[in-house]
Amino acid sequence: MRAGRGPMLSPPMKPAPFHYHAPKTVEEALTTLGRVAPDDGRVLAGGQSLVPTMAFRLARPKHLVDINGVREFARLAVEAEKLCIGACVRHAAFERPAMQGPLGDLLAEVVHHIAHKPIRARGTFCGSIAHADPASEWCLVAAAFDAEMIIRSVRGTRIVAAKNFFDDIMTTALEDGELLAEVRLPVLPRDTRFGFYEFSRRAGDFAIAMALATYRLKDSMIVEPRVAVGGVEAFPRRIVEAEAELEGSMPKSEIFAAAAHAAAKAVAPLDDAVNSAEYRRGLVGTVVARALQRAAA
Repeated sequence: MRAGRGPMLSPPMKPAPFHYHAPKTVEEALTTLGRVAPDDGRVLAGGQSLVPTMAFRLARPKHLVDINGVREFARLAVEAEKLCIGACVRHAAFERPAMQGPLGDLLAEVVHHIAHKPIRARGTFCGSIAHADPASEWCLVAAAFDAEMIIRSVRGTRIVAAKNFFDDIMTTALEDGELLAEVRLPVLPRDTRFGFYEFSRRAGDFAIAMALATYRLKDSMIVEPRVAVGGVEAFPRRIVEAEAELEGSMPKSEIFAAAAHAAAKAVAPLDDAVNSAEYRRGLVGTVVARALQRAAA
């Protein structure tokens, strides 16, 4: 130890005290959450975002409602032409196609870009969406396909479209005492083409920019295009300007370039000390073009 200096103090690596609740039914979970939410109660499913912040005492919830014992929240099923993903379905559930067809294949491709295998083994699809990090791959998927968010509480159930769910960075339409019980993605037609591309500095890092593109072909022309961008703005969203460039056009490199340019112009990128807004804007053009190229391959 150098003279004149006190000991180096490490940050705390244990959470502050809290009350632990382990409901076994949906009704018990909602009742418990409704009771403790006003006293800083939080839901614990995967815990891959919450637990580290608790360990550093950046988050100090007074109550944790662990929903892992609620069997209904592990539901992963196709119903009424929608893939229904319960609150406790892990990322790892998608490492092999969860269903036949383009949607299952797309989710199986995207999931491998999420962090690392230990995190995918524990983290949850719905937890990622409720956390609403701008760089979340699942938030991008939800935005691209206009997912339905099934929100439950003791007050009842409401369904919120993805475009109305994300409010700001890590901010959503969820209110105190509410739980994101399920996310529903529409089953894609079998002739849907898709492409996903993200840029991060290292494998497993949060994406600085990413894009998801899908479309179908009718008489060799693009129909029903969807282009969504994430990691660039406060939350992911579809870029209708890029979709307009694609609709009714042939899938050619110059059309993809025009759509990528339109996307780059349309975004209002975040700006920080590491990545400037203009750097992110440039990346948007790149990731959109490459996602479209992969969809055409």
